[in-house]
Amino acid sequence: MPPSSETIRGAAARKQALQEQVLATIQDRRLAGIALTMGLGKTLIGLRDMDRLLAVGKLPDQAAGKPFLVAAPTQAILDAWPQEARKFGLAHLLDHITFTTYRSLSKVLAAGTYQKLYLDECHALKDSHEPGLKAHAAKKRSILGLTGTPPAQAHSEKGRLVATYCPIVVDYTTDEAVLAGLLNDYRLVVHRMPLRTERDYVLTTKAGSQFTTSERENYAYWSKRLANAAQDPLPVETLRILRMQALMNYPGKGHYMRWLASQQTEKVLLFTCNQQQAEAQATHTYHSKNKHSQANLDKFNAGDIQRLACVAQLSEGISIPNLRVGIIWHAFGNERKAAQRIGRLLRLNPDQTATVHLLAYQDTVDEQWVTQALDAFDPAKISYVDATGYDLLVAP
Repeated sequence: MPPSSETIRGAAARKQALQEQVLATIQDRRLAGIALTMGLGKTLIGLRDMDRLLAVGKLPDQAAGKPFLVAAPTQAILDAWPQEARKFGLAHLLDHITFTTYRSLSKVLAAGTYQKLYLDECHALKDSHEPGLKAHAAKKRSILGLTGTPPAQAHSEKGRLVATYCPIVVDYTTDEAVLAGLLNDYRLVVHRMPLRTERDYVLTTKAGSQFTTSERENYAYWSKRLANAAQDPLPVETLRILRMQALMNYPGKGHYMRWLASQQTEKVLLFTCNQQQAEAQATHTYHSKNKHSQANLDKFNAGDIQRLACVAQLSEGISIPNLRVGIIWHAFGNERKAAQRIGRLLRLNPDQTATVHLLAYQDTVDEQWVTQALDAFDPAKISYVDATGYDLLVAP
């Protein structure tokens, strides 16, 4: 049943009220950061902040150049700013903004005299950005950081940079937004799968030779090497990465994902780890090597296709209409990546519910990664399913 116009108008009004509250909070702060879960209008808040600064005439003479610099990790994220400006009647701001990716941030900062720096996805800051940020802040100029997923570790590289140059003054979580009727509700289902014992997993070495093993034997091999890391020729971090890559590539999850997707009656978005997995999961895919990606996304948005497999998360800012089901191959143990993927399914109307399925191998480090990835979500909305017998889905 479609939502009533009152439901839609009410959610829009509550979202605008939240944005105004955030703008009031950051108004007199030279260095500030806001953490808003996806779908609440972080970009629009940045634009409205610029509009306010121009309107009150608090900026010095513009002869020196454009007053605002917007930096983001990727061009795709930067592209959302002009789109939002035009959508909300703020296109006049574009004459006052310079855009840059984080890769060029230090160089652009050094070359300009920007009055306020807007750091989109500020959780992506690195130590290499600090000299430019430090010089900008030393001139008593302003910084506003924007993120949906603030750094979890305060003493990490990212945590320290955010705390120093854009300290979080507003932190509004997914569950707060759901309770306030700003985002739709959700449920998370973790499917716990045993590693397969059948010796039908074919591996190819760097030299090109092949050998056959099982998922369980291969995982035991990497776990044993990690347990004896002190005697191993490879560094322990390298061994951890190799074990993670092994887990990400076992075929069991692929078989199960295909079966689980086939059980859905609505359209479903599949998050895989690499392009080969995406191509094996669905006829239509979205990834950097597929020249038909945008056309496939358009078909998926329109409801012309029911299944789309993508690699990693889709670009921030992409909203897919009526998407109620997602399946995640690998959780990465990274709450930011999990939040970005789950956030793709929180753009429904507030009276609807999305379901996100996460696949995890039992009795492996995979279970720890899932726990970490879901740490920021309401435990009452997380359920567990033991996916026994799924190896029957494997074609002979």
